[in-house]
Amino acid sequence: MRRQARSLMSVVVLALVAMLVTGGTAQAATWSSSDKWGSWPNGGYTVRNNVWGGGSGPQSIWANSYSNFGVWANHPNTGGVKSYPHSAKNVGRQLSGLRSLSSSFNVSRPGGGAYATAYDIWANNNAYEIMLWMNKQGAVGAIGSKETTVSVGGHTWDVYRGSNGANAVFSFLRTSNTNAGTVDVLAVLNWIKNRGWYGDVTVGEVQFGFEITSSSGGMNFSANSYSVSSS
Repeated sequence: MRRQARSLMSVVVLALVAMLVTGGTAQAATWSSSDKWGSWPNGGYTVRNNVWGGGSGPQSIWANSYSNFGVWANHPNTGGVKSYPHSAKNVGRQLSGLRSLSSSFNVSRPGGGAYATAYDIWANNNAYEIMLWMNKQGAVGAIGSKETTVSVGGHTWDVYRGSNGANAVFSFLRTSNTNAGTVDVLAVLNWIKNRGWYGDVTVGEVQFGFEITSSSGGMNFSANSYSVSSS
């Protein structure tokens, strides 16, 4: 009987270890989901798993709050974005009516795979997409062609302009990787307006997360903190 109990205990321990290895820290979180479209509203934000690309592998998202979330993802080493797990805050204000719009973040990320840690900001009912890449790893690149290099919003970026066929895309790729910082989002959005690339748009969601192309073998991505403030 004791031998059977010890054997059962060993099986349970091994199962728990396997769950933690394959699922990252999702098991201990306030909320988690392996659903491609899993989402969780919290504190005026929405956390989404958002596995939207073709040829994707398994991905599990976890969150303790809108500010602290992450995924374990095992996407194959092939081209094309597989997912964009993120936390989103809807601003819903016209650009000219904003006095301030800023965001802070802190992430932990793998040294392998192919991905970008990025903001995705939407305007005029998703007619315009503004991406702010804070770091990138592996074979990833922006849509369109490079327009210029500029220092705005507290960072220096290589700026790309293009279209994905559904909406205009403006991509700001930080010239050096960082895992933490604060961005003056309003300054970036006004810079685009001053270039004449759009008018007095209505700012929709400010999203922040990981745009993952590949993470073969399973990798953990974590947002240790994230927040958006506006007035």
